[in-house]
Amino acid sequence: MSAEMVVPAWMHTQISAEQYDSWSEEQCAGIEIVDGMVVVSPSDTSKRHNRLARILATALDAAAGPDWNADTDFDVRLQDVPLTNRRPDVIVYRAETIDVTPTRPEHVLLVVEVVSPGSETTDRIVKVDQYAKAGIPFYWRVEQAATGLPIVYTYVLAPASRAYRDAEVFTGTVKADAPFHVAVDLGTA
Repeated sequence: MSAEMVVPAWMHTQISAEQYDSWSEEQCAGIEIVDGMVVVSPSDTSKRHNRLARILATALDAAAGPDWNADTDFDVRLQDVPLTNRRPDVIVYRAETIDVTPTRPEHVLLVVEVVSPGSETTDRIVKVDQYAKAGIPFYWRVEQAATGLPIVYTYVLAPASRAYRDAEVFTGTVKADAPFHVAVDLGTA
């Protein structure tokens, strides 16, 4: 059995923003679009991965105040042509844009990726570059260390270069600077 027999035909063609916008939430779940091509997100995310994302989203949402929301499983439209649509594990976005679709980089303050087996290169290199070029001010990468305590790498956008610079690294506890402060003990995840 060949891959063409298993994989739907639409995964072999370039997808436009208009086509993607016409799909149901069910069709969009578990995929991202990069340069117009469908990329299937790793389906082997663990309970630990999902729990870390949920803990972070809950803590960030509580700390963000009325001007910001934090959510999981949320599309961010990085560019329309060719279509690049990412689905970070956690996103902090302007509360007033909750009903705006698609969510654009200018609505987003922070994206968080929890690294899973199969997403290491994408989360460590590819997405960092894409989010920076889109102008998203903060990026956090959460690594699930063998010790059980996650390691959180934080990055801050240098607007002039549209590249992230390394910020702080945390193990087990996350602290965020302006516009909000949050401390999360991820060791219990």
